Amino acid sequence: MMMFQRLIMAVICLLGMVFFEAFYLPTILNAQDASSESATAPSSLASGSSAERTASLVVAQSKISGACFPVVDVHTHFFIKGKHDQQLLDRYVEIMDRNRIAVSISLDGQLGNQLQTHTNYLWTKYPDRFAIFANIDFRGRGIEDDPSSWVCNQDAFVFESVAALRAQVKQGNICGLKFFKDFGLRWKNADGSLIRIDDPRWDPIWEVCGELGIPILMHTADPSAFFRPLDESNERIGELRSRPEWAFVGPDFPLRESLHQARNRVIAKHPKTIFIAAHFGNDAENLSELSEWLDEYPNLYVEFSSRINELGRQPYTARRFFEKHQDRILLGTDGPFPEQRLVIYWRFLETFDEYFHYSEKSPPPQGDWRIYGIGLSPQILEKVYSINACRIIPGLKAKVQAFGTGKGTRPAGND
Repeated sequence: MMMFQRLIMAVICLLGMVFFEAFYLPTILNAQDASSESATAPSSLASGSSAERTASLVVAQSKISGACFPVVDVHTHFFIKGKHDQQLLDRYVEIMDRNRIAVSISLDGQLGNQLQTHTNYLWTKYPDRFAIFANIDFRGRGIEDDPSSWVCNQDAFVFESVAALRAQVKQGNICGLKFFKDFGLRWKNADGSLIRIDDPRWDPIWEVCGELGIPILMHTADPSAFFRPLDESNERIGELRSRPEWAFVGPDFPLRESLHQARNRVIAKHPKTIFIAAHFGNDAENLSELSEWLDEYPNLYVEFSSRINELGRQPYTARRFFEKHQDRILLGTDGPFPEQRLVIYWRFLETFDEYFHYSEKSPPPQGDWRIYGIGLSPQILEKVYSINACRIIPGLKAKVQAFGTGKGTRPAGND
């Protein structure tokens, strides 16, 4: 009898286990999976950009109508962005007046016929309000798919570029030289390989700029996110999906670090030439590294056009950086931009305002976040706004002084 009872109990237990595995266990696992998905999947409530939501935060908001000192904007594009539109130029000079921008430097003075057209466009009415950096056309009339036909791969390219720089500086048309990010990322040798930034072929160009006393403003690489996989872990994925040509991922492109290293070798090799690293050296996400570069290379300066988005989300670190390197930082905007964007620059630099938009655009164009002001002292602001630029870029001091006396605020000939 006892054996029979034990047998019945064993059968019942076995049937119970079968029922549990067949019916109840899958229900539990499915519930756990659903819970896991709900924890990791993006909520519909989280969709949209921060610029389209109303913050509950109640904090002080400074009212700023212009910079507190006259400004030199060392990074603008009045051909690439302005397209030589005269009405745009007239309106922008009015914006410059309201915001105390004494001088804007256009980086669009491509050597050749375009340079003469550009000087006429900027200086016919406003000779004291603009300065020009040259840039060099590496392709010329060459065939896009045949790099061997590009002008940069012809024997006389460097010699002719050096001669043109000498002539334009002598004529007073340029006060610096700009290199775009294509140098290292897109321009190619005759065999189709990418041009190396530190190729000795370019040494005469670096050397003549040092001899002529004009700085080189160089855009090297791009933000680190542009060199990372295009997946949801990339904090700039929205921007890169809309601008896929800004993604430099894969075997066709060099590593971002190698581009920075090549640029730094050029800076070290040519200590008598001043280099300005555009966009904070495209290393605004890593100010510790950028600080080391400034410590190592005394002929290196930086400007922060289109990088207040990065600097403003690390206000404590950014403020310490500006304090330490206050003699090596220049202001740039990458404009011409709407006036709202300029006011954001002054707010970021001059106030301790919290959690505000870094752009007038919605969604924000360079990362879905807001920024904080770094409240620089008047002494540092004046250096960043104009003193540093006037020290290293020839011809600026007189233009800034003309603006300060009121002589630079009106179009030429309008007495």
